[in-house]
Amino acid sequence: MSLATAPLGAVGRTLLTLLSSIGQVALFAVSALRHLATPRYYLRETVQQFLTIGWLSLPVVGLTALFTGGALALQIYAGGARFNAEAVVPQIVAIGIARELGPVLGGLMVAGRVASAIAAEIATMKVTEQIDALRTLSTDPMKYLTAPRLIAATLTLPLLVAGGDSIGIFGGYLVSTTRLGFNEAAYLSNTSDFLQTWDVTSGLLKGAAFGFIVALMGCYHGMNSGRGARGVGRATTSAVVFASILILAANYLLTEAFFSA
Repeated sequence: MSLATAPLGAVGRTLLTLLSSIGQVALFAVSALRHLATPRYYLRETVQQFLTIGWLSLPVVGLTALFTGGALALQIYAGGARFNAEAVVPQIVAIGIARELGPVLGGLMVAGRVASAIAAEIATMKVTEQIDALRTLSTDPMKYLTAPRLIAATLTLPLLVAGGDSIGIFGGYLVSTTRLGFNEAAYLSNTSDFLQTWDVTSGLLKGAAFGFIVALMGCYHGMNSGRGARGVGRATTSAVVFASILILAANYLLTEAFFSA
């Protein structure tokens, strides 16, 4: 290969690798959905994942939403003051948290905490041949390991988003009433009057999609990890990176689908 065509060859190889990776993830997702649609279900493992993914993520999501709501109120107040629109703080905080910041930040925080943990756990099981042992015992790893995590993450993330929305709006309320001079009753009235059902519902639907992505990336990279400690480390990092990228991409596509004129 000549020096002139070498860059094109590198671009081509990168593109083929990317397309191959997308195809492998798509096949893994289809296989996971097929296992979700057919018995057998491991109820005890699923309940444990509800606790691990949902309940234990609540403090992280709640604190993130609280500080984000407060900072958002300060930013909207400062920006609104440029054209005498400081009064819109309650409405913009509510819609911003419910539609975008609640589901996106919740998804990213859960991706950082849960996708890495899932990938590390499954990759370690693969390295220590525990997954091979499951197959020896006639237990399908996709049903025992992947399905419970997908179910738990898809169903619990909307609940985390709902909690994060409430805490985030409360953070904006605290800052607005204690620092910016808003009347408490008027703030709550403006928030409830402006916020529509679809604003909240769209955020919960995004949360379900993000939960599926988080669990899928954790399971995929765990199942396909390399050997040794380095393989486990790479699987953990890749799970968080790709889950975060896919969440942001999915958020744009869902926003286009939900709110485009």
